[in-house]
Amino acid sequence: MTDPIRHDHNDRNGMFFIEQDGRRVAELTYRMAGDTAVVDHTWVDPKLRGGALAPSLVQAVVDWARRDNLKISPVCSYVRIVMDRAPEVYKDVRKT
Repeated sequence: MTDPIRHDHNDRNGMFFIEQDGRRVAELTYRMAGDTAVVDHTWVDPKLRGGALAPSLVQAVVDWARRDNLKISPVCSYVRIVMDRAPEVYKDVRKT
């Protein structure tokens, strides 16, 4: 079973995160600039890196942006690399 991705936010900042056994094991943070989510940080517990957690967080922020008609500015190097590898997949949400 996959751990659920949770989304916590206010008007200016937000975070997608995953917890296991009551402990945060992965997170992706952003700040809002108008209709753009400036994604500035992705972190995964070192013991869990290389798996599906970070990609699932990126997919969660992309799904949210699409649903809410927002753009994503990938300041975080990980998110930028993911988007650079498949520009056609993200062209509708990526702000250049």
